[in-house]
Amino acid sequence: MSSSDRVVLALGGAGTVGSGIVKALLDKGFRVAVISRDGNRLEKLQNFITPSTKDHLYTLVGDVGTEEGAEAAKTSLLKSVGKVTDVVSSLGFSWWQGGPPHTQTLKELHQVLETLLLSTFTSWKAFFPLVKDSASGTYTFITGGAGERLLMPGTGFLTLGAAGALAFCQVVREEYPDVPCKLNEVKVNMGVATAERMGPGYINHLDLGEAVASLVEKRNTSHKVFSINSPADLKTVFLEGKV
Repeated sequence: MSSSDRVVLALGGAGTVGSGIVKALLDKGFRVAVISRDGNRLEKLQNFITPSTKDHLYTLVGDVGTEEGAEAAKTSLLKSVGKVTDVVSSLGFSWWQGGPPHTQTLKELHQVLETLLLSTFTSWKAFFPLVKDSASGTYTFITGGAGERLLMPGTGFLTLGAAGALAFCQVVREEYPDVPCKLNEVKVNMGVATAERMGPGYINHLDLGEAVASLVEKRNTSHKVFSINSPADLKTVFLEGKV
């Protein structure tokens, strides 16, 4: 199956991490679908990608953060594009720095968990069945190292949510050891930013996008976690094909 015959659903594709992945997939010839609650972010994404690839991008306003919303989005998506062959989810990679736990509310914790963990679950529940039984299908989680440590003061709830996303990815790998589709996780232990917001300890979202697109394209590994600890890891692990 050539790239042009594959339809990649990029969950979180309108965000900073996701937009880099979407652009790289489109540049490789994939058709890509993106669902977002925010139509303005979808419009920005359309203006961000390479102009010649716009006909291969399908956007849909929807909410995958609830079971009902994810199922409705799936129905609408399949009517539009016909099939989904691959899924990349960057919903488990986000940022929060609201302050120490004693200054927060239970409502705030719920919101962080919904963003990082619960939406990762509800979207997976809806879309994993579309790819899991295909040896040519892939499902790739993008997660962050924030779940393993407190990155800085005031980011405690981020650690809780990110840890949940990491644990969920582990559960999926171990609960489904024999699924034919290629099931992988890219754990980014660095910040991810656009070129104008780069700083020490960050990688460019376009470089990450190329690496993830390469992994999706090759389909030669499964049930693995690829840790990114430096910009060099993107090149040596992915771009040179050493997956």
